[in-house]
Amino acid sequence: MTEIAEPKTEIYDPKTFDPKTGIGGLVARVRVKLFEALDEELAPFDITAAQYVILVNLATGVDSASGLCKGVSYDPGAMTRMIDRLERKGLVRRVRSPEDRRVVNLALTEEGKAVYPKLVASAAAATNRRLRGFTKAEAQQLERLLQRMLAND
Repeated sequence: MTEIAEPKTEIYDPKTFDPKTGIGGLVARVRVKLFEALDEELAPFDITAAQYVILVNLATGVDSASGLCKGVSYDPGAMTRMIDRLERKGLVRRVRSPEDRRVVNLALTEEGKAVYPKLVASAAAATNRRLRGFTKAEAQQLERLLQRMLAND
């Protein structure tokens, strides 16, 4: 009986792999450039790209510091400091859980909800700057490819 060979899944050869030009290195550099562009766009709101990511997570259903830590790879101490800053800015509030008083949930304040659409518009502008020269179809293809990579958990 002849066995069907599975397609080889190794894209890179460890002997010739260049971490700077491999996908991981490129994605990391693109992330840095996106955050730089986002920092510029968000400056009028006194919000950093890192703070924006937290606000996006809160606006889309994450409601705990531990959930935020998992989603953005921050340690608990850094997350606490970030939440403290956003709370001082009046964008986030801590709320004790009515079911378990030991649990503190997080939520956007009314001010946070009001400014959020403006922040998203700034993020779109920053992303569009980095996509200069791409067609819409190319940008959509890039999204699909990145989503495929994320699905490989």
